[in-house]
Amino acid sequence: MAGICQNRVVIVTGAGRGLGRAYALGLAGEGAKVIVNDLGVGTHGDATAENPAQQVVDEIRAMGGEAIANTDDVTDFEAGGRIVQAALDAFGELHAVVNNAGFVRDRMFVSCTPDEWDAVMQVHLRGHFCISRHAAEYWRGRQKAGEKVDARIINTSSGAGLQGSIGQSAYSAAKAGIATLTLVQAAELARYGITANALAPVARTRMTETAFAEAMKPKEGVFDIFAPENTAPLVAWLCSERSAGVSGQVFELVGGIIRICLGWNDGPEFDKGSRWDAEGVGSKIEELLAHRPAAKPVYGTS
Repeated sequence: MAGICQNRVVIVTGAGRGLGRAYALGLAGEGAKVIVNDLGVGTHGDATAENPAQQVVDEIRAMGGEAIANTDDVTDFEAGGRIVQAALDAFGELHAVVNNAGFVRDRMFVSCTPDEWDAVMQVHLRGHFCISRHAAEYWRGRQKAGEKVDARIINTSSGAGLQGSIGQSAYSAAKAGIATLTLVQAAELARYGITANALAPVARTRMTETAFAEAMKPKEGVFDIFAPENTAPLVAWLCSERSAGVSGQVFELVGGIIRICLGWNDGPEFDKGSRWDAEGVGSKIEELLAHRPAAKPVYGTS
């Protein structure tokens, strides 16, 4: 199959359903060889008897593409190495990792339990670390051996991570951490021929069914702005050779709208030239806040 990812080998985690499935199929349609990773768990990370990874592989092969299924746990560091090795064993190369796997444990902060908090951090933050760490080590080794490396890390943040979301403190914190991780990866790994970017997709998935099912319901005869397939072309482009000059960016995509996010930056400031007292610093903060551009509101607030 010909396309902008012709012969690129890409790992996609959480690729059995929703966004991950759309990415895997889109990448295969652009000529990529795909490692479809999915544990087959439920939306809360609970075990099921399903094997969605193989189902997606079957779809890719039916359309003439190349893919293998993998059911390793992305939160297990050794398993992360096995996923990378599976790509090398099957296709002899690895060009990109798309970190998409995740689940939610929606809970107001005052009700969130340590176990729920840890579970969300584990699958999102640690899950983004494990495979990418092994992939980066592989690519660095190739670069140090004198080979040309043109590799990609694609992470998944969220609007919740960029501006917060009521009832999702753990998820929001993890996704914010992923956005920052992306900046560090881009800065550190550029010398090895590796770019790192992140997505903040707005799409209908199993994780949105509870809170946003009605709002995201497709309407007949109207462009479905929440279809997971809308984000797939961006993922394919980021995994391709054509995106080599783009790194350290967070992209937000809503239907046909693509947005490059602006992160924390310096705002209004004032230099007194000497130490502040408590009353004086408070007055100056009120003045500076009056000149600060309004932030996007936290999801779920009026």
